[in-house]
Amino acid sequence: MPADTASDQLSEQLTAPVAKKVPFERTHHGDTFVDEYEWLREKEDAEVVAYLEAENAYTDQQTSDLAPLREQIFAEIKRRTQETDLSVPTRMGSFWYYSRSFEGKQYGVHCRCPISGPDDWTPPSLTADTDVPNEQILLDSNELAEGHDFFSLGAFSISHDGTLLAFSVDVVGDERYTLQFKDLRTGELLPDVVPGTAPGVTWALDHRHVFYLTVDDAWRPDTVWRHSLGTVKEEDVKVFHEPDERYWVGVGSTRSEKYLMIWVGSKITTEGWMLESADPTGDFRIILPRREGIEYSVEHAVVGGEDRFLILLNDDVDGSKAVNFFLADAPVSDPSDMTTLIEHRDDVRLEEVDAFADHLVLSYRREALTRLAIWPLTADGYGEFHELDFGLELYSAGMSSNPEWSQPMLRVGLTSFITPTQVFDYDLATGTLLLRKQQPVLGGYDPNEYEQQRDWVTAADGTKIPLSLVARKGVLGSGPAPLLLGGYGSYEMSQDPGFSVARLSLLDRGMILGVAHVRGGGEMGRLWYENGKKLTKKNTFTDFVDCAQHLIDSGVTTADKMVATGGSAGGLLIGAVANLAPELFAGVLANVPFVDPLTSILDPSLPLTVIEWDEWGNPLADKDVYEYMKSYSPYENVEAKDYPAILAITSLNDTRVLYVEPAKWVAKLRATKTGSTPLLLKTEMTAGHGGVSGRYARWKEVAFEYAWVLQTAGAV
Repeated sequence: MPADTASDQLSEQLTAPVAKKVPFERTHHGDTFVDEYEWLREKEDAEVVAYLEAENAYTDQQTSDLAPLREQIFAEIKRRTQETDLSVPTRMGSFWYYSRSFEGKQYGVHCRCPISGPDDWTPPSLTADTDVPNEQILLDSNELAEGHDFFSLGAFSISHDGTLLAFSVDVVGDERYTLQFKDLRTGELLPDVVPGTAPGVTWALDHRHVFYLTVDDAWRPDTVWRHSLGTVKEEDVKVFHEPDERYWVGVGSTRSEKYLMIWVGSKITTEGWMLESADPTGDFRIILPRREGIEYSVEHAVVGGEDRFLILLNDDVDGSKAVNFFLADAPVSDPSDMTTLIEHRDDVRLEEVDAFADHLVLSYRREALTRLAIWPLTADGYGEFHELDFGLELYSAGMSSNPEWSQPMLRVGLTSFITPTQVFDYDLATGTLLLRKQQPVLGGYDPNEYEQQRDWVTAADGTKIPLSLVARKGVLGSGPAPLLLGGYGSYEMSQDPGFSVARLSLLDRGMILGVAHVRGGGEMGRLWYENGKKLTKKNTFTDFVDCAQHLIDSGVTTADKMVATGGSAGGLLIGAVANLAPELFAGVLANVPFVDPLTSILDPSLPLTVIEWDEWGNPLADKDVYEYMKSYSPYENVEAKDYPAILAITSLNDTRVLYVEPAKWVAKLRATKTGSTPLLLKTEMTAGHGGVSGRYARWKEVAFEYAWVLQTAGAV
């Protein structure tokens, strides 16, 4: 639409913006698709900006009646949150490190205080109003964010001797960071400034050299650089570059600090490189050469006085691929000389092994739940490992911050849908879990007033799909109730149980939260993922539909009380579901939704597209992939039929899922669908993929979304 038309619409009440149609033909494999809204891709075009602003104005008008409810929900989140708080201190070297939050401030403040002595492994009992002796403020993100609409801290890394801090910031939202350094002895910033980096940074043992990443034009981390303090960026040394656009690059170090590691990976293949950290100007050397379809990770351990590599990999075993990975070890001098420690199992997905001076920690999944096990190292090798028991039927547990190579405690985190996050120290000598902190929930929160349960839904092909439900006690089983059903189902990412203060505002109004653990995620192991990607991707969508139908058939909710929600690749899920079964939902809440996947995956010049081919297939080269993706693409399958109410939220500076995807989707839905359900598009004009920054801004955004959900589900 012309810019002046958009301006006129800003002042009109209850008039939905109508995007102009500019036919653009896209032809592949003999198929031509006419895209009438591709013109919205021109981010710098004043007409596009005017259209997005008109959509924002329309959304504001359509939701203005929810302002009191939004304010109420925001106040509830704020009232339940201990705004002035601090994290459990973590020991590293001669200091306890922790972060503080302060009432009225958007961002955290990073601090430290000295340990009392070498045997001090009990974190100091600090409270929010504690005046900590010898406390040092390392970095105040509020000061760095001042004057910016957006702020993100990308790197925060202390040198091994505790004297220097490397940190990076992004004030745009495009995930390109500026790296800086601070002398913690004087508090002065060093003159070294490195713009245009990826988020992380790794110190060498000499406290003089750091390694960082840069990205290519497609936002793919592809190059590792070495920077020497006191020099300019132009003198930085390129130590590794990956030319294959299918692969990303990462850099880090082992917990032992003995080895620097470079990792090269696609969705299905990995390769590691190593260098002694004491020789940072040396040459990295390969650990195991990459082989298509083989993934592995490596951790350094000292076993029986010998340097060993612990290797998790999914190579062939007895003629079949170990899809859920097995664990082996090998001498550092010859990583190919492997001995199997833990064999592959079909029902257990090995995810990670962490090595310490005298024990290992195994992280794995069994029966759709995370598990942790301690494995002692003895003088002769490996002892007997045992699984930690947290006494909950539905939970999520994992390693917390454990930076030290030699420590008598293991920091562990635990949560569930109704259990505020707990931080424990596991005493390795006694086997005791010591609770260090539980996430405070103000106002008298009682977990006994809520309940969570795991159901199993039979999909159309007979597969059992895990379905998690959480509600106030008395809601489940008492008749149909409003319900918010979420899902993701991509990249082997799992939606594990987790507590949310904000979510209480839904539960206390009688809503049920449901999570459909659909195929394409990782809850049930690697095959769960494999059966929800590429040419089996539709399982992700039909699993979600089957879960929704189960909730209706079992009387938990009704179609006019259920809202579907998902973000990013989860937005693809609910976008596809809106086409497949719109009659099952009253509304769809889509956050930065990947709803135009075929257009994006066909364009190698777009951020991260080539890397994504291992997830979705390559529609440029494979006609079958092209046709399959076209058959489920939410944007390309919009039809002239009734749809649920839709609220799509995106960010103008998102580099992962471009704002144009939901913008085109809403425009096409508005021009095509029948019925009178509202379609709303909200674009954050100064944010990235993660949305707005700052906790109060995020709370306001959550309140905006939840008010819409409650109204759409008939809960208010």
